[in-house]
Amino acid sequence: MKIEDEIKGRFRNEYHKGMINLTYTTNYLSYKFLQFLKKHDVTEQQYNVLRVLRGFNEGPLTIGFIKERMLDKNSDVSRIVDKLYERKLVERSENKEDRRQKDVRISEDGLKLLLRMDCIEKDVDKFLHKLTEDEVITLNRLLDKIRS
Repeated sequence: MKIEDEIKGRFRNEYHKGMINLTYTTNYLSYKFLQFLKKHDVTEQQYNVLRVLRGFNEGPLTIGFIKERMLDKNSDVSRIVDKLYERKLVERSENKEDRRQKDVRISEDGLKLLLRMDCIEKDVDKFLHKLTEDEVITLNRLLDKIRS
């Protein structure tokens, strides 16, 4: 459905329409993604932290390292890690080189949760199923261009 029909609005120009369309679509996809996460009682940011920890599982990571890899750069990673720690999904320890830092690693419970959630990845891929692979490659190139 066209964005004009979706929001029943008009636009100043194609740039304005593109910005509104991108924002609307991002919110739409985010909402659909949140519905998957709710089933596991995890927020987007918590899921992102767990995936970062699993992806770099060769050793404990600092809060700063995790924050650099977050999709939402405004996330309060310390608070997110605290909540995951309370749920026993991560382990924390004092950094031996800098006592102000905390070392964080994913726990067995965290790994088990992500294993149960791996089906989400396949379901999320379906969000873009109306696009061909070439169209997705073009979309990725255009989105990268916007951010450059």
